[in-house]
Amino acid sequence: MKKLVGIVLLSVLSFTMIFAQSGQVEIFSWWTGGGEEEALLATIQDFNELYPNIQVINATVAGGAGTNAKAVLKTRMLGGNPPDTFQVHAGWELTDTYVLPGLMEPLTNYLKSWGVYDKFPEGLIDIVSYQGEVYSIPLTVHRSNVVFYNKKLFNEIGLTKEPETWNEFINALEKAKAAGYTPLAMGDKNKWEAGQIAENLMVAEFGAVNYNKLFNGELSFNDKRLDNALEKMVQLMNYVNVDHAALEWQDASRLLYEDKAVFNLMGDWAEGYFKTLGWIPGEDFGWFELPGTQAVFVLISDTFGLPKNAPNRENALILLEYLASTRAQSLFNPIKGSIPARMDADPGDDPYLIQTAEDFKTLIISPSIVHGSAAPEAFVTSFNDAINNLVTTKNVKQAKQMILWAAEDVNLLTD
Repeated sequence: MKKLVGIVLLSVLSFTMIFAQSGQVEIFSWWTGGGEEEALLATIQDFNELYPNIQVINATVAGGAGTNAKAVLKTRMLGGNPPDTFQVHAGWELTDTYVLPGLMEPLTNYLKSWGVYDKFPEGLIDIVSYQGEVYSIPLTVHRSNVVFYNKKLFNEIGLTKEPETWNEFINALEKAKAAGYTPLAMGDKNKWEAGQIAENLMVAEFGAVNYNKLFNGELSFNDKRLDNALEKMVQLMNYVNVDHAALEWQDASRLLYEDKAVFNLMGDWAEGYFKTLGWIPGEDFGWFELPGTQAVFVLISDTFGLPKNAPNRENALILLEYLASTRAQSLFNPIKGSIPARMDADPGDDPYLIQTAEDFKTLIISPSIVHGSAAPEAFVTSFNDAINNLVTTKNVKQAKQMILWAAEDVNLLTD
């Protein structure tokens, strides 16, 4: 019976591929700048070469990490006006917001019929699944616990070794400050950027195993290690650019390119952005893990799902099958500065991406808070508010209390 169902599904898919190659398909995302926009446009162009009669509607909303796009998307989804497919971070951002309310179609059988279900790491499939069903297709894998640096300025200020400990990192920041450069470029106009730094400091303090336990109900947030992370966040504020609150992440990363700043703690989409500016990995800029997180891969994955009542459902399935292919993943990711979610896709010849792909296979994975993988949206919003309040007030006790309240609200441990 199962075999018959599989044959029928495959026949339906074949019919879809043959007869649904015209019309439109809308892809919704927040990829509007840097390497991410370039990657999206290149991928759409490649899709159009395969399916010239399908018009791709590139619906983008600006705002780093989807701050504005997510609000627009939620309004559309709840209002019965979904796009055909949309960008969403793997984990709670997908599950809590759209799967639990019953707004998404499961994709498990399609992934199996396309022969790609087992091409993704089991752990990543688990993150995009709920009650055994896959609800989105991973396209990218990003790492957020990376410090990028301007190699010319690094050498100019007398640094000869990438920092491996917290004290070495602070000493490097001090040297940059003494030389008249911005030590640590930050742009937290959209709040998540500061939250991302704080979550990486939490990973450094707790370690991957205990950090992960915070979000599966095994460890309380009321822990001295949280205080330590928040205190280090306050310490870092002595080294950031004074206009950080007015800048987005690209603006902060660009300070390195303009020889105004030395370091930038940012997700590796910044690596893709540097390449669009003409920088060469390993020559113009280098990288290292935030000290204390060398054994951890802090994960963000961009995925695409199929909303119920998608206006162009058949074309959406064609696009989703394409996004799941090695062709699409090997094209998109090297441009964006991410690695393919598929294990058999080519990360390209970029030394950073090659190293990251190997780390992804071997290091402990920890989910990002601010990018929606670790916790529900309500916690993410409150966490970002707490960290931005900390940046302004330097009040560690108050920030911790705000985080504890946020954890209580979503039934995470605080005792």
